[in-house]
Amino acid sequence: MNKGKKFVSLFLVFSLLALYGNLYAKKKGAELIVRKKDGQKIKGELIAVKESSLLMLVSGVDVSADISDINVIEIVKKSKTLMGSLIGLISGAGVGYLIPLITYSEPPPGKIDLFGPEYGAKCGATIGGILGTLIGAGIGDAAGKNIRIQIEGWPDTEVKEVLEKLRSKARIPDYQ
Repeated sequence: MNKGKKFVSLFLVFSLLALYGNLYAKKKGAELIVRKKDGQKIKGELIAVKESSLLMLVSGVDVSADISDINVIEIVKKSKTLMGSLIGLISGAGVGYLIPLITYSEPPPGKIDLFGPEYGAKCGATIGGILGTLIGAGIGDAAGKNIRIQIEGWPDTEVKEVLEKLRSKARIPDYQ
C-alpha cells in the first residue's frame, strides 16, 4: 500500500506542476512599432486589435493607439541571419566536399596528379562553406526583415484587412 501512496503523491505533484505551467503560459503578441502622424513612436507587444484602435503593452503599461492617428505599423521580426549563415555553411561545405569526390577522374597515362580527390574535396569544402555562409546570411537577413505597413491614406477596406491580419498576431486574437 505504501508504493501506491507514493505513486499517487508523485502523480499529484507532477499534475500540479503541469497545470501550473499551463495556467501561466500566455501566447505572446507580436512586437510592433507604431508611428503616429504626429511623429510619436510607440514600441510594444500587441495585446489586442479593437475596431478602431490597437491595444499594446509598453513597458508594463497598456497603451491604446487610435487607427486614425497611425501612419505606419511595423511588425518586428527576429533576425534569422545567424541561422541562415549556419545552414549555408553546413550545406555549402558538404556540397563543396562531395563534388570533387564525385567528379574525379584518373589522369591520363603519363600525367601526374599532384593533389588527388582529397585535396579537391578540402578546397571545395572551404570555398563552398564560405560561399554558403554568405548566401545563407543574405537569405536569413531577408527572412528576418521587419514588415512595414503604411496605412495612412489607405481606404477603410484595406485598413480593415490589415487589422484582421494583425488580430491573429495579438496576444488576445479574439478580442471583441
